[in-house]
Amino acid sequence: MPAPQAKLLAQLTKTNFIAKNIKIPMNWKSPGAQYQDAFAPADLSVPPNPPTCLFREATQHRMHVDAAKKMSDDYEAYIDAISGAICGGIDQWMKTAMIAGVMINGPVGMLTPGNVMGPPLAPLIMANAPKSGAQDLKYSNAIANAVSTAWQTWQLGLSGVLSYPAFVAFPGPVAPPTPSIPMPLIAFASGGEALLSATPLAAQMKANFADPAAPHVNELFDALANAFATVFQMFKLSTLVQNVLGTGPIPTFAPPIIPVGPVVGGVGTGAPGCIA
Repeated sequence: MPAPQAKLLAQLTKTNFIAKNIKIPMNWKSPGAQYQDAFAPADLSVPPNPPTCLFREATQHRMHVDAAKKMSDDYEAYIDAISGAICGGIDQWMKTAMIAGVMINGPVGMLTPGNVMGPPLAPLIMANAPKSGAQDLKYSNAIANAVSTAWQTWQLGLSGVLSYPAFVAFPGPVAPPTPSIPMPLIAFASGGEALLSATPLAAQMKANFADPAAPHVNELFDALANAFATVFQMFKLSTLVQNVLGTGPIPTFAPPIIPVGPVVGGVGTGAPGCIA
């Protein structure tokens, strides 16, 4: 199955951001009657932006409506780009992640913490993340490093059971390399997964950014982290752990008296692409 979909991550992030109901200009207060007299009547009341805009205009003054639209366009472009970079990074991780050291006894293969190995996500994300300006670069670094740190902790903690039905009674002294039964990724647990939930992930983004007073930074990170947490759960449901090749001896094999036996002390290894 494919990596998380960038369009879905972006749309969920935008929806979460819109719910913040941020108005431009912020904390607007009319200067008084002279303000009204300084503009043509046609500029004082223009049609509002559509509800899909990320920012709301504080009034229907043309300047406010235009400013809200411009900021919405800029933030939408950034969200689209960073969502594509995150999902593209995960896609690259899936193509290179490996599994090694699975312990097999009978039909059961035990995947234990440390058996899943894959590259850090940060450089994979940053390869395509927005970084045309200093502010974009700062946002992207904060996001990429937060997602990467949490992902690596989740990856290293993955554990669960792989299935090798043929290994319960194999007719031979050594079972040849045999693929595991495909299992959904959601069947595997990790103590590190908590870091990929919305609140801790947003907190790490904010800590990496290290400027809580920056306009709309908290809202952006909250919106993205909540969207990512949702998409991550969908990713686990649609992704399989498969083709982890298991092999091992059958020490009780002694034909013709004992013509079959279970694998004991076997090992399992998954090449890049076994999480797909």
